[in-house]
Amino acid sequence: MKHNVTLTVASLFSILLMTIHLTQDILRDEGGMASYVFVTVPVLVAWLYGTLLLAGRRSGYVIMLVGSLIAAGMPVIHTMGAGSVKARTHGAFFVWTLMALGVTGIFSLVLSVRGLWNPQWGEAS
Repeated sequence: MKHNVTLTVASLFSILLMTIHLTQDILRDEGGMASYVFVTVPVLVAWLYGTLLLAGRRSGYVIMLVGSLIAAGMPVIHTMGAGSVKARTHGAFFVWTLMALGVTGIFSLVLSVRGLWNPQWGEAS
């Protein structure tokens, strides 16, 4: 199995979980949706572009690396300070989404670093 396929699937799953997580954040935030949409939509589009169209290239690995750092950081952000109160009051699905984001984010991080470290790693074995 090509390792690039594994990284692509993990990154796509992280993007899906991120959209679910951000939807939950938007629904529970009283500040409004505009600040989320104007920032997160371009970031998610760039992450999706890097995952699907730049897979196997150095630029794709870098984009997936940055995206996986964001995904892996979500549980950390929500368990520190005021975020921990938010995580405790939002329910089990919110917490599960955070845990799954952390897992897929760290997994994608490892795979993208490995792909950057050894460019031949992504080729067919």
